[in-house]
Amino acid sequence: MTVTREDNAMTALLTQPLAALLLRLWARAAGPDDERGDVPGWVLITLMTAGLVTVLWVIAGERLVDLFNDALSGVSGPGDN
Repeated sequence: MTVTREDNAMTALLTQPLAALLLRLWARAAGPDDERGDVPGWVLITLMTAGLVTVLWVIAGERLVDLFNDALSGVSGPGDN
């Protein structure tokens, strides 16, 4: 039996879509790539948090330090009444 050019073309027409289908099924079975994170989202959250802390520190820094010192001075030891 001799393989002709038309046989090769027919084989290619049948196997290429089959290979593409198998690749899609393989990718679907593997599931989503859970190792990849949303880096821009995490960067945005980190920057926004740092910005909020900075703004609060600038606006209410002195008062926060006073509140902290008052809280520490109000704490008594094991034998203090």
